[in-house]
Amino acid sequence: MRKKGWFSDWFNSSYYHTLYQHRDDTEALQFIDNLLAYLKPLPHATMLDIACGKGRHSKALFDAGYDVTGIDLSPASIEAASNMKTKGLQFFCHDMRETFQANHFDYAFNFFTSFGYFDTHEEHQLAISAMAANLKENGTLIIDYLNVGLIEDTNGNDTMLQMDHLIFHTKKWQDNLYLFKEIKVVDATSHEVMGIFEERVRKYNLQDFTVFMQKAGLQIMATFGDYQLNVFEPERSDRLILVAQKHSIS
Repeated sequence: MRKKGWFSDWFNSSYYHTLYQHRDDTEALQFIDNLLAYLKPLPHATMLDIACGKGRHSKALFDAGYDVTGIDLSPASIEAASNMKTKGLQFFCHDMRETFQANHFDYAFNFFTSFGYFDTHEEHQLAISAMAANLKENGTLIIDYLNVGLIEDTNGNDTMLQMDHLIFHTKKWQDNLYLFKEIKVVDATSHEVMGIFEERVRKYNLQDFTVFMQKAGLQIMATFGDYQLNVFEPERSDRLILVAQKHSIS
């Protein structure tokens, strides 16, 4: 059994889902539309949504006419996503560092910076290699990551947000390797601290991902810098979106 990380508790917490409940589904759906227009998958292509959360991207892919499987480490997220389960749309608890179904999927997606969470570089390589192993020969992997080249110094960037009966105090900082966010959850009435959580994302750039992909038998075919699929510019782009293809065995 693999070592649990900070993400195991935080992503499975009701506080996490409360804090991020207002994520923009419209933007997510537009991104899916733009990706599918670019990729042009065949009808009923098989797709794997890695770290699917509650399945909003999975559902969008399914609604577009594809056979979709979502996997996530969080039992709470998979339980919520499974309410949408139907023929051609299914969800499972699974660790992305391990192969889910070898040589099975035409496409694999890793959306919304759902990578970079692990303690070691080797674990991140394991995750990329497992993503590749899930793909058929010539299958395609898409990773949607933050652009570390655009990130400014966030030391002392504190915010407070009240949602329902909870107050979320957040503090951001970084070191040479990681971006950090501390989330302190406080009851708005009693002022009791309900929990303190941490988010941590590794500061990987395009060169890092190029090495990851090569070691996993993948080749980067395209890079985009935002959800409108504009060209990636390291010093200007909001995102680093990578499209990679699994090498042919022959």
